[in-house]
Amino acid sequence: MNGFIKTCVTLLGVMLGMASAMAQNPVIRDQFSADPTARVFNGKIYLFPSHDIKPPAGQRQDWFCMEDYHVFSSDDLVDFTDHGVIVTQNKVPWVRPNSYSMWAPDCVYRNGKYYFYFPSAPAAGGGFAVGVAVADKPEGPYVPQAEPIKGIGGIDPCVLQASDGNAYIFWGAGRCAKLKENMLELADDNPKETMRWGNREIESIGVNALQGMPSRQAEGPFAFEYNGNYYLTYPYVRENTEVLAYGMSKNPMGPYEYKGLIMAEHANGCWTNHHSIVNFKGQWYLFYHHNDYSPKFDKNRAVCIDSLFFNPDGTIQEVKPTLRGVGISNASKPIQIDRYSDIGGGASIEYLDTLDYFKGWATVFPGEGGWVTYNKVRVADGGATSVTLRYRAKAATTATLQVGAQYKATLKLPATNNQWKETTLKVKAIKPEVYDLKFTAGGALDVDWICMTK
Repeated sequence: MNGFIKTCVTLLGVMLGMASAMAQNPVIRDQFSADPTARVFNGKIYLFPSHDIKPPAGQRQDWFCMEDYHVFSSDDLVDFTDHGVIVTQNKVPWVRPNSYSMWAPDCVYRNGKYYFYFPSAPAAGGGFAVGVAVADKPEGPYVPQAEPIKGIGGIDPCVLQASDGNAYIFWGAGRCAKLKENMLELADDNPKETMRWGNREIESIGVNALQGMPSRQAEGPFAFEYNGNYYLTYPYVRENTEVLAYGMSKNPMGPYEYKGLIMAEHANGCWTNHHSIVNFKGQWYLFYHHNDYSPKFDKNRAVCIDSLFFNPDGTIQEVKPTLRGVGISNASKPIQIDRYSDIGGGASIEYLDTLDYFKGWATVFPGEGGWVTYNKVRVADGGATSVTLRYRAKAATTATLQVGAQYKATLKLPATNNQWKETTLKVKAIKPEVYDLKFTAGGALDVDWICMTK
């Protein structure tokens, strides 16, 4: 993402009093974000990720570092609005100051309130605890409870509001217990079991819902209900990095039967993945993370979204991560064609600035015939009569832009002495519609973005 886009985003943030993020993967483009829990409230997607930061001096430099939570919202999965910080470590009474351990959260609506569940290191005792902050609106403000939930020792809470009328909280490596109606305490009728930890005996509340399923270094459970089945989905280390897997049951507390993978290991070796699954406007989506903006340090992640589909028997089809992501892009805004749907002819992508990965990528066309496709672009009312590109080229060259099956334009591109420049070219009028694009290079050039306007 270049200066033009950042300027637009900044101006929009000033007008709205908040920042906005653009479409395509990753979906949050101005900060690190991980462990995304997505929920649908009031017809919008609300995204509650954890917030990776670079460790400050005095903190472990090779580990995860998280001090607060933001909430984002979107009504189209294309433009996300950052509503700012909702909970921060040093304003929670029970959290150990400067512990930087605010890991994967969740948020649900019940009884007219929004309940935000989050883990952190408690000031009293060791390990992790799970607390709750309560709000009247999904974007906050949230008021943290004075104490964490008694009986939970672990990370990564997820709350399932089941069709049986009860709410169940999952945490850690698949532990599950029923909540009271107040959503702040574990129910009194939960099962209990005694577990040994070294020479100690520890009473654990609830059940191990991952019992009998692959669960090496499992974490981050996310449970949901669909078409008469309960799904318990979770990351675990299959070999050296995490996959996303799942089991199914007819009971929210299990037992769950292992069914397979939702997403395999990241191809670049990013150690973790973490996710949520939600139905929005009739389509299911997988929210997950990857280290796109931190290729040399996989403890700084970024949220991505891809579509998810079920088989007729209720099992989940494996999701292949994409750069294009989801949603329909607005043709009049810069389209990052490096977030392609397909690529070939020798074309590739590279970072614009390896000192600032948030500037994004460019598409590199080494010569004639390199191409990318980018699906689902909406030309709005009034159509389009011009194409603008930000590109660089040592020598004058051409490119072809195919817009759907109807429109094909040859673009004559002057040399830029290998400096990034914007140029606007007139084209045959393009009618309002949703199109798939194909950009084919006639010679060597790099392209940052394109857009189509009147």
